[in-house]
Amino acid sequence: MQTVQSSLVHKIAPYDEREKKPLPALILLHGRGANEDDLLGLLPFLAPQFFIVAARAPFPYPYGGATWYETLASGTPQPEQFTESYEKLVEFVRDVKEHYPVDPERLFFLGFSMGAVMSYAYAFTRPREVGGVVAHSGYIPENTQLAFDWPGMKGKDFFVAHGTLDPVIGIQFGRRAKEILEKNEANVVYREYPIPHSMSEESVSDFSSWLGRRIMGAS
Repeated sequence: MQTVQSSLVHKIAPYDEREKKPLPALILLHGRGANEDDLLGLLPFLAPQFFIVAARAPFPYPYGGATWYETLASGTPQPEQFTESYEKLVEFVRDVKEHYPVDPERLFFLGFSMGAVMSYAYAFTRPREVGGVVAHSGYIPENTQLAFDWPGMKGKDFFVAHGTLDPVIGIQFGRRAKEILEKNEANVVYREYPIPHSMSEESVSDFSSWLGRRIMGAS
């Protein structure tokens, strides 16, 4: 299947076109300095039932790859870039739902680092459109102009993973995310791992299993 023109450059993972449609959708959002190929390496670990789309952040990163925004301070995105990326992501998700064989009622995000931040941004502003989020090594974008839909967070599914040795986005941001999600009655699975700013075999296994259970309707 050819990719459609949208607000974000993206790739579609191979999928079994014989599968009954519409399919559950999984949108992969990479971190700073990577691109749409980065998280496609997870394909062997993800449930084959997913229609997987990997997006590229809209801004070039000076040292290679792409970025969603520049950072003013820890946990504070540059406002104009963040807003533009958020708006492009909203348009992109709309195109995914309109042009690909996906079930809009089963839309999931998997984001790493800044990709996790953007996944939070979408889910916190449009929770009724999201089936669940894996947020790995990121933070909730509190220091932005986004209007969060707090009532819509009740019962929403999140898997939050963070490394206790993360020197880029400290473990306190993962713990803060857990606190906010629990306060707003989301269904949150929170896991800490003895790793730096990265994924591990254990974290990948854990969130892959969690995603698989979500599309099977299990808790």
